[in-house]
Amino acid sequence: QNVGRNERIIDADQTFSPELRHWRDVFWLAIFIIHLIVLGVLLAIFGLNRFKTADRLNIDRYTEGFWENNNGLTETYWPKYAVAGGVGTGLGCIWLLLLGSRANQMMKVSVHILTTYLAVISVLCFWCEQFFWGVAFATGAALQFLYVIAVIDRLPFTMLVLQKAVKLVWSLPEVTRVAYAFMAVMLLWMGIWSFGAAGVVASSRGDLGRWWLLVVLSVSLFWTGAVLCNTVHVIVSGLVFLVLLHGGRNASSMPPNSLMKSLRYAVTTSFGSICYGSLFTAAIRTLRWEIRGFRSKIGNNECLLCCVDFLFQLVETLVRFFNKYAYVQIAVYGKGFNRSARDAWELFQSTGVEALVAYDCSGAVLLMGTILGGLITGTCAGVWTWITWRDRVIMVGSTAMLMGMVLVGLAMVVVESAVTSIYICYAEDPSLIRRWDPQDLIKGSALFRIQKVKAHVMRHSDRSWISMQKVEELNPGARYAQILGRNTSLPFVYTRENEL
Repeated sequence: QNVGRNERIIDADQTFSPELRHWRDVFWLAIFIIHLIVLGVLLAIFGLNRFKTADRLNIDRYTEGFWENNNGLTETYWPKYAVAGGVGTGLGCIWLLLLGSRANQMMKVSVHILTTYLAVISVLCFWCEQFFWGVAFATGAALQFLYVIAVIDRLPFTMLVLQKAVKLVWSLPEVTRVAYAFMAVMLLWMGIWSFGAAGVVASSRGDLGRWWLLVVLSVSLFWTGAVLCNTVHVIVSGLVFLVLLHGGRNASSMPPNSLMKSLRYAVTTSFGSICYGSLFTAAIRTLRWEIRGFRSKIGNNECLLCCVDFLFQLVETLVRFFNKYAYVQIAVYGKGFNRSARDAWELFQSTGVEALVAYDCSGAVLLMGTILGGLITGTCAGVWTWITWRDRVIMVGSTAMLMGMVLVGLAMVVVESAVTSIYICYAEDPSLIRRWDPQDLIKGSALFRIQKVKAHVMRHSDRSWISMQKVEELNPGARYAQILGRNTSLPFVYTRENEL
């Protein structure tokens, strides 16, 4: 079967066209900016109220009735957050510096060591009599272990995809400079954020009210970090897409100043879409990974399978409107977020690349590295806090962990951007990827086919379940196209011309 007859040729004139660039999702852009202004004022108040003098602004009198105040000082805890920022930045820089030589080893370490690290942190929490956090980290370790067991057969293919993405990113040194620049911007905001958070910790004895305040600050930091990460995602995706489209960064047809154009669009007309998507995408993706991993280990329990399938279909509906592949469409075509997500998902479904995307675990592997970086950062800040103020160790450690995750995530996102761009390019026009790396295309096809997935992999348009083992026994391309009910064969994976 010839994949070429199914290719969709991309109109290069439509990519980065100024005529297509209009301000999108302006409401969410306004919400994000207002949120930053309001939060910045509150953080300044919280930090200054305990800076050098307890209750400098005389606001404790308004809170005495519903939470307990303390005479701690902001500068007591601010250095702990400075350590967290330094460690997180250091880990992110190490990842970027070793991207070309040790990326594969670092990702493997993240996958295998994260469960152990979570378990050790859980034991330490129980030892410190922090039972809630001990149970939380133990649950995280169990979920991580079960997920890795569920997707162990997919890891060889995932590592191959990540290797190709790293190779592509490493050939574009300006991409890493973008990541460094946004890490610096994030550090500046974290300086303000940690100043206010240190003031909250200094005035608290661990009561529920102050914990809720820290939760609100953490949600804000998560959203801000996600916005910056996804801004990098859009910038890198736009550049990578153009490199694949034009056959290399030095091609004569490559538009001039591509990086600056991508940067300008990302922080202006497309920034509202980035703010909107950053609110929901990460949570939906994580939930989808966990449900997929759990479903693959259910077996023949029809009742449990029915319940999980209901949740899965609900999440799949959300994924249709909130997925990371939308950022490539935003970068290239300047669409709004929901339309970009829907168009990307429909593109995958119409070409059969959806099965390939469902099998790939690259996003989960990169998330494991991000979480591990956050845990290391939280541990460093937590150990110092334990030495000086033991009753504040969980407050400082948990918020420092979030800081580390955001900073390491800014380094990790450059690889994830390359992965998403590769999939979108392949769905649009498979010849782009074959031209870029033909030998590893064949290797990836073989790796995908030989993996023995023991559980059902996904529900297709005829609402029937199909196991990978049965697919391997049939004509892969023709059979899968028949099941999908389309006139397309799955490129890259199921075509006879690529069989070894």
